[in-house]
Amino acid sequence: MCAARVIFVDHTGQIAGAELILLDIVQRWKGASAFLFENGPLSKALADRQLNVSISRWGQGLTQIRRDSSVLKAIPLAGRLGAIVIEIAQAARANDIVYANSQKAFVLSAIATAFVRRPLIWHLHDIINAAHFGKLQRRLQIFLANRRAAKVIVPSQAAAAAFIAEGGRAELIEIVANGLDVVPSETRPAELRRELGLPEGPLVGVFSRLAAWKGQHVVVQALAKLPNVNCIIAGDALFGEQAYAASLSKMVDELGLADRVHFLGQRNDVPQLMQAVDVMVHPSIDPEPFGRTLVEAMLAGVPVIATDTGAASDILEAGRAGMLVPPNDPEALSASIASILAGAGGLAGQLDYAVVRAKTHYSMNRMLDSIGLLINRVASGSTA
Repeated sequence: MCAARVIFVDHTGQIAGAELILLDIVQRWKGASAFLFENGPLSKALADRQLNVSISRWGQGLTQIRRDSSVLKAIPLAGRLGAIVIEIAQAARANDIVYANSQKAFVLSAIATAFVRRPLIWHLHDIINAAHFGKLQRRLQIFLANRRAAKVIVPSQAAAAAFIAEGGRAELIEIVANGLDVVPSETRPAELRRELGLPEGPLVGVFSRLAAWKGQHVVVQALAKLPNVNCIIAGDALFGEQAYAASLSKMVDELGLADRVHFLGQRNDVPQLMQAVDVMVHPSIDPEPFGRTLVEAMLAGVPVIATDTGAASDILEAGRAGMLVPPNDPEALSASIASILAGAGGLAGQLDYAVVRAKTHYSMNRMLDSIGLLINRVASGSTA
């Protein structure tokens, strides 16, 4: 059993990649507290896992402030942000430690914990660089981390290196790779395709929220060069990125791909969907701190193509467990998809190796054990 009293803080009520990790972590923290800036599916999911969930009175809509926006855009919201700081501080008093699961949650929690003298852990699910955050945002994050965080959890060496490059203290870093347990689906791939109304033939899958830096448009451009290849895109625009989603749909229509590109929206059955595809593409054009869908595909025995940026190279062991292509390069991506569909390059051995690597390096128990030990260590006053 975990001894420390923890309050988990997140800025959103939606469920994206960071929130999926949070839902895994809290499995071992039944009876703990959670504070969310806004209501939504995450609130129910946390309550279902027996957490005591409270929702801010002032946080609704703050997720629409894009993380690459200027800090100056937050000035008109100062009153609401201050009220949330007070709410977090009040909630933290009944707990031993505050666990911030997002960038916005961390910034406000860092200020709140300064008043109530509670240790703060920041689970950093992002790459802190100019591609993702404005200059003032980066400075603020690093300033607060260096002065208020007891530990900063990152999922990869790529995320750690970016934090340190921006001026973060190296001794704060704790690298804990995201862990997964995927239960094999009993539904056969052919049955799943029929349920989704998908045609027969080669099928590519893309699984992430819709955002320009996630690179779904690059996949669409690559598909224009691959006749007879279909694609499913599972995910939705969650954080103020609806304009990109609309532009993506328009691109599909303009390229004449409406009958081959299928938008599935937000899904809760991604591991099952992966078993229906012939290739999983992870097309981010900016560095990612991890790649949950990479590991899900590896565990499912599905061939993977990822852009050679961020943590993807580490996860795929520089191409040994999957194929790497340059970011934002539809020509290279289409060639790689065609190569896999043609069965080139000793694919069976690569897939076998990928399954073993995923089970060995990215297990759920390994992640939960590491984070549980860290939380209790910090709560006891040790950060060594």
